[in-house]
Amino acid sequence: MSGERMIVQEVSPRDGLQIEPTWVPTEEKIALIDSLSELGFSRIEAGSFVSPKAIPALRDGAEVFSRIARKPGVVYVALIPNLQGAQRALQAGADELNLVMSASQAHNRANMRMRCEESLSAFSGIVEMTAQAKQTRQAAVSLNGTVATAFGCPFEGRIAEDRVLSLVRQYREMGIQGITLADTTGMANPRQVATLVKQVLDIVPAAALTLHFHNTRGLGLVNVMAAYEAGARRFDASLGGLGGCPFAPGASGNVCTEDLVNLCHETGIETGIDLPALIRLSRKLPALLGHDVPSQVAKAGLATELHPVPVRAAAA
Repeated sequence: MSGERMIVQEVSPRDGLQIEPTWVPTEEKIALIDSLSELGFSRIEAGSFVSPKAIPALRDGAEVFSRIARKPGVVYVALIPNLQGAQRALQAGADELNLVMSASQAHNRANMRMRCEESLSAFSGIVEMTAQAKQTRQAAVSLNGTVATAFGCPFEGRIAEDRVLSLVRQYREMGIQGITLADTTGMANPRQVATLVKQVLDIVPAAALTLHFHNTRGLGLVNVMAAYEAGARRFDASLGGLGGCPFAPGASGNVCTEDLVNLCHETGIETGIDLPALIRLSRKLPALLGHDVPSQVAKAGLATELHPVPVRAAAA
């Protein structure tokens, strides 16, 4: 199989590190992002401006954004929860603000500590603030709105497609052009994914739609391909398969970047990402984090890496 180019957005510096129990020093975060910037990514979610009390692992977001070596052509994204976070992200020089709200009321209360209606109201203020900043030439940032738990919630179960489509329309009507559908807890299946993606693409152009899958139940890459075949072209992934939502039971395991890029490489889908260098970077993660990571291709190597024939077999 071959097809149109896939855009892989690297999220390990944010989604990957947010649940790590061991503090990753600021210098190491910067080094990781700088390394990723050299591998062919056009988009990197470099950090978060959530309250340090909520996500202490990312409390150095402003310093990280101010010190990374920005590569021309790479969009550095910041996840933000509210107006205060948006202001801090603008000051730090984020290129894009990723606003997150859950389709599930229960998960939004657990994650954002507010009802969905309150989140939407706050987003309106952020849209207005960024528009004013652009007019005064203080900053020119793009906005992306994530619909978390779009495929299911661990507290409420299956989320109605009409609910997700309504939120997507509300985001767009506000002036938020980019949309992410997030399978926050790995509850999606490929048939469900294909059906929802086709409907969302009637509202959002493929260039503005991102899919964010978790491999919690082993369906991450299958869901990526189902979405790709349905017309989606941009996907989040995390180096080593790191990450997960700290506010949802059992939600570990983002789709692994090198496993996804390897799949694309094997099936003729262009990504523009240096796969061998990506694998080498992933293999450094256990030393950085103090534990093994879920990546499969980093352990096994590329399928083209042949091995010597065992002596016993050669002599037979």
